[in-house]
Amino acid sequence: MKANALLKPLKLGRYELPNRTFMAPLTRCRADNPKNAANSLMAEYYGQRASAGLIISEGSTVSPQAVGTTNIPGIYTQAQIDGWKLVTEAVHKKNGRIFCQLWHVGRMSHPDFQGGKQPVAPSPINPHDFAFTADGFKETVTPRALSTAEIHDITLDFSKAAENAIRAGFDGVEIHAANGYLFHQFFCNCSNTRTDEYGGSHENKSRFLFETLAAIGSTIGFDRVGVRLNPCFHSFFGITIDKDTIPTFEYIVKRLNGYSNLAYLHLTEPYVPVDNIPYAVKEVAKHFSVIYNGTLIINSGFRSETGHRVIVEGYADAVAFGKPYISNPDLVERIAKNAEWQMWDESTFYTSGPRGYTDYGRIAD
Repeated sequence: MKANALLKPLKLGRYELPNRTFMAPLTRCRADNPKNAANSLMAEYYGQRASAGLIISEGSTVSPQAVGTTNIPGIYTQAQIDGWKLVTEAVHKKNGRIFCQLWHVGRMSHPDFQGGKQPVAPSPINPHDFAFTADGFKETVTPRALSTAEIHDITLDFSKAAENAIRAGFDGVEIHAANGYLFHQFFCNCSNTRTDEYGGSHENKSRFLFETLAAIGSTIGFDRVGVRLNPCFHSFFGITIDKDTIPTFEYIVKRLNGYSNLAYLHLTEPYVPVDNIPYAVKEVAKHFSVIYNGTLIINSGFRSETGHRVIVEGYADAVAFGKPYISNPDLVERIAKNAEWQMWDESTFYTSGPRGYTDYGRIAD
């Protein structure tokens, strides 16, 4: 193989990145303290992976209402800002770059996280799934529909969280508008039956996202903002694909072209085979790269050769690796040396402590 395209430099927003091998956001549940703040163990973990062209942090909740998983970090208190400073300093010390993924789970929360109250969502529709609480997995409940004023308040929460992320030393933020969480719930007919300005048409279903993007961009600069979408997310968290799904995402992606200085668009290939699912798109990067004019990141299921190929063929500018980065902190070096990738231990994904977190070896070890 010629020089792997994953190792080529890339200009992203205001940054010159040394390679196109990105670390995808990965929930790891190590913020196991009363303040849900990042800690020294997390700083070690991210610092180990600083050779990535860009690290996108695990989802960080923008408010107490946004929480839906136990032991995840937030970015809405001073203690959480201080905790994340440990992480960003560790990454920057090794000349790395890191964006903070901003997260609100919407209806995927549970009353255990909400003081006994219902989670919030576009519409009162139970996803009939499970939330990971301090007492283990519990069935989701029917959420409460957000009022218009409350939607505006959440936009402000995201804007403040973005400001907090920059104060914590992050190089930028990613809006988590994928994987069945709050923004995605607004996009889908199966979770949004509103009849006001936030439901019905493509424009209305995406209004919340674009209002939030505008608020964040005006706060920290659009060139420090990325957006993550998952157009073919199906059969998880109560989300299903229908004939309006892809047209909705096409509308969103085309409209993102209006933000010429947006840092990037981050898309995900289908998590499960969609060959037999009507209206689905089998190759997300190939489909949406024709529509999107900016920097495009693709994620899910890639290896060294396929990552190289998707860039060379012009369907993406960078590839974000998830699970491979769990078990290969030196993934960039392994790609450069064509070395074997270590396999991850799935039983340690959402536990506590260093095992399966900071104890994976490097090539030189």
